[in-house]
Amino acid sequence: MFEIAALWVRLLGAGLFLAALVFFACPFMVGIHHAGCVFGTAVSVLGIVFFLLNPVIAGMLQKIWGNRFGHILLCVLLGGLGIGVILSVVLSILMIHAACDKPKTENTVVILGCKVRNGEPSLMLQKRLDAALVYLNQHEHVPVIVCGGQGQDESISEAQCMCEYLIVHGLDENRIYLDNTSTSTLENMQNAKAIITEQGWLPEITVITDAYHQYRAANIAHSIGLETDAISAKTSWYLVPSYWVREWLGICYQFVFG
Repeated sequence: MFEIAALWVRLLGAGLFLAALVFFACPFMVGIHHAGCVFGTAVSVLGIVFFLLNPVIAGMLQKIWGNRFGHILLCVLLGGLGIGVILSVVLSILMIHAACDKPKTENTVVILGCKVRNGEPSLMLQKRLDAALVYLNQHEHVPVIVCGGQGQDESISEAQCMCEYLIVHGLDENRIYLDNTSTSTLENMQNAKAIITEQGWLPEITVITDAYHQYRAANIAHSIGLETDAISAKTSWYLVPSYWVREWLGICYQFVFG
């Protein structure tokens, strides 16, 4: 039942998981560590081992399958695997749909924070800012809220870093409003809403973040009474798989724990 007889199928399977391993290991090489990297790396290693050592592993699984308790355990594990695959497909569709929700009206722009390195925006944050500048230069009366506090390894807050970057690149500082204290997407949205309420603006925002993050950001915004559309920054290709998986985990965590 668990044995794969064709050698070429085993080699192909191992090769695909090896390619996945390279993608999930790439962030580690540039100092990025998060749950998506760890989970993806672990699954990739398990996949490689399963295909390369299939005859041995298949024999072990067959023995477990012959035991009543082992049979139930493997059924539960296989069922969980199937549910996980279906859930990942559904979440991916929802994430892609949210990322395609382009601005329909001129709403307040909210840029979600990301890592600051040596007082400068990280590559990911810079791409968010560059995406924002394109839109803000085309819509000269739209205000922008930059969100993000200061982490222990950051010399300035993410919001301050973003503000300085936008000003250096020609944006009028009077259009920029800072949320210097938030440490999560929920706090980003709560603080942005407080600024919007204080200024008397409509509770409608254009969220600028990476495509993989748009769905969860929109859900959080909607939960506190904000309407959203999206402008997505370009994510470096080698970071997409790990951050995409991390977002699956984040969405599930949000659904379970609120």
